[in-house]
Amino acid sequence: MRFHQPEAEIYIPDGTPEPEALSRTTHLCFSAHQDDIEIMAAHAILACFQQPEQWFTGVVVTDGRGSPRNGLYAHYTDEAMRAVRFQEQRKAAFVGEYAAQIMLDYPSKAVKDPTNPLATEDMVAILRATRPREVYTHNLADKHDTHVAVALRVIQAIRQLPASERPERLYGGEVWRDLDWMPDEDKVVFDLSQQENLQAALLGVFDSQISGGKRYDLATLARRRVNATFFASHAVDQATALAFSMDLTPLIRDDSLDPLTYTTDFIARFREEVTRRIRQLQPRTTA
Repeated sequence: MRFHQPEAEIYIPDGTPEPEALSRTTHLCFSAHQDDIEIMAAHAILACFQQPEQWFTGVVVTDGRGSPRNGLYAHYTDEAMRAVRFQEQRKAAFVGEYAAQIMLDYPSKAVKDPTNPLATEDMVAILRATRPREVYTHNLADKHDTHVAVALRVIQAIRQLPASERPERLYGGEVWRDLDWMPDEDKVVFDLSQQENLQAALLGVFDSQISGGKRYDLATLARRRVNATFFASHAVDQATALAFSMDLTPLIRDDSLDPLTYTTDFIARFREEVTRRIRQLQPRTTA
């Protein structure tokens, strides 16, 4: 495959020829940054791990040059940080036994520009080469601009495919905002109770971010445990780790749906739930 960015790459951990490696993909994730995949798409990675009929492919859209840095990496140039983050993402792909890991190498500003079609065009090419059943990306209520931009480009790319070539499901996962606020009936709930060691290993390879002062590894595993404990208020825990996702599938089945309205409808239902509970339980005042 040829992409728009000259230094974009495809890494295939087991050395399978590129067309075969990509075509075996059943689960695909588009993320904004290196390590986002392992935070928001762990369910897909575990579903494919050591499963000969299911394969996971990751796509990182941005280049990592603007990553924050501290400690050992404090004096790294942007180019040096890009190289480190690419290598870390390759390590995760090897540990997780991905079908392939694609780095599209865009600067964040290019992805956030709604008039720039290049990242979307690359996504369309990847979707056609992989034909995944399930696609994972960021949720549309994430508070990071680049994350939301990537999710919107993914929706745009899928909508350019004929209905027969579109994935069956599209999920938006948690990174820079969890989805605990969503009403339970709106959440897509993934059980991540198994293989916590593998989950920790996948997160732990991103040393440039972790040793630089952000314990994404501990925070991500803790969030999953918190989700499991606080998911049901009147029942004992049925899982030790849960991840929540926003179901974005309707947006790739009905092109007339507006992503903004679709997302704010979740917020409206949350508001309605809170309002209903307070009205039911607060004392009635008398004039």
